[in-house]
Amino acid sequence: MVMNKFKKMEYSSAEDLVFGEAKYPQEYGLGLKVGAGSVVPEVNFAPRPGSEKTVESLKREYVDYITKDVLNRAITLGFPALQLENEWIFQLGDNPSKMATPVVRGQKELMQKFHDEYGIKLAIRHTVPDMRLHEDGLRLDMDKVHSYPEKILESLEVAAKNGADVLSIESVGGKEIADHAVVRQDIKGWLFGIGYLGSLDMEWLWPQIVDVAKKNKIIPGGDTNCAGANTSMFMAGGYLDKDIPRTFSAVTRAIASARTLVAIEAGATGPDKDCGYEGPIIKAISGRISAQEGKGAQCAHCDMMGNLIAQTCDLWSNESVEYHPEFGGSSVQCWLSVIGYEAALMNSAKQLKQDKVLRDIYVASDRYRSPEGFILAYDNAYKIGQAIVEVGDSYYLRARAAGIKAAELIKESNDKGKLKLSAQEKDTLDKILSDLRSLPDEEGKFVDWALKEYANVPAFNPKNYEL
Repeated sequence: MVMNKFKKMEYSSAEDLVFGEAKYPQEYGLGLKVGAGSVVPEVNFAPRPGSEKTVESLKREYVDYITKDVLNRAITLGFPALQLENEWIFQLGDNPSKMATPVVRGQKELMQKFHDEYGIKLAIRHTVPDMRLHEDGLRLDMDKVHSYPEKILESLEVAAKNGADVLSIESVGGKEIADHAVVRQDIKGWLFGIGYLGSLDMEWLWPQIVDVAKKNKIIPGGDTNCAGANTSMFMAGGYLDKDIPRTFSAVTRAIASARTLVAIEAGATGPDKDCGYEGPIIKAISGRISAQEGKGAQCAHCDMMGNLIAQTCDLWSNESVEYHPEFGGSSVQCWLSVIGYEAALMNSAKQLKQDKVLRDIYVASDRYRSPEGFILAYDNAYKIGQAIVEVGDSYYLRARAAGIKAAELIKESNDKGKLKLSAQEKDTLDKILSDLRSLPDEEGKFVDWALKEYANVPAFNPKNYEL
């Protein structure tokens, strides 16, 4: 398949980036419009352990409890539009025809009922699991133990045929090298694993997802580097955490953006995945609608950019919360309320023509809290996007350019006394810049070196990437 690689930015300037508006808005599902002038809450959820024991109990959990609770709360609070996201658990993806079909179908039937009765605009994203094991083979016909590559395609078909409006995945290509690299603070390894290998895997996987979506006349959404860049972000943590430097995490996020972009180049139309914090960079390059999560996702994890990351979102998510009771209702009802009210605030700002003021307040509150938040501020995200599109088609050179630009932005701000870094953070940043700049300008030379350098990393098999 010919990839439509970006050679220029879809926006003329960073100032054009704002929440609730995308250059290419989408209309899908039950009357839902995204990126067309308003922000839509996207509620994400997970079933309780034990509910997966039978088909009936799992359907009851997802449909009769979770989905019904969500829709009831949306109507109770008067939210005009809502997207649901079902991030499939292992049992759904392991036996999609049996376990997932009644869940997917039941959720959509209930959504249709609420739409018909109350007029609420609705859609549902189904994010199928990438259960592939690197040691058993990432591609079709390689797997000698499991059939997980085939099960991805089966899961996509089941979701598409039974009620999904958007298809997504959190793919794992390059993770075996990235995991090896992150604990060693090896930016060259990260570049190879996520920037290069991850992009190759996306180029193989995403045309197939797009084909399934188009065949069923639904939306091929997007991917995220949750398996890699979010691992790096969580290890970097906050001010009390010491596992890896936050400057390292920030640069890995920039590199990951070049990989996540491949889904769009393969035909994905957005919305990208909420847990892809690289979303502002992807939106700046592509103009596609973007899902994000931040302060409304504290049920799932802690981050250091909970306000800032709302700056350019079109969908605002809570990440994922296990279904259980809270004082204010079920967990899904409580967290829908949180993100729904935040979306209402953003939409009111748009109506009052104060949306860019609110955007800038979001950014100002977190801009210097961490290096990762700093490089994702919309003006810096735009600059990283420019670095990616200006170097040409090479996955390696794009990822390297993104990493260098992010590191340079961090260093410049620190030198000016704005983004304050510890001695360890500055040393790490200097090493990152030195390592990335020392790499060859020719992709072939880099790949030859990396294949030798990382040949003994557990579970790494070049055949997974046709190398």
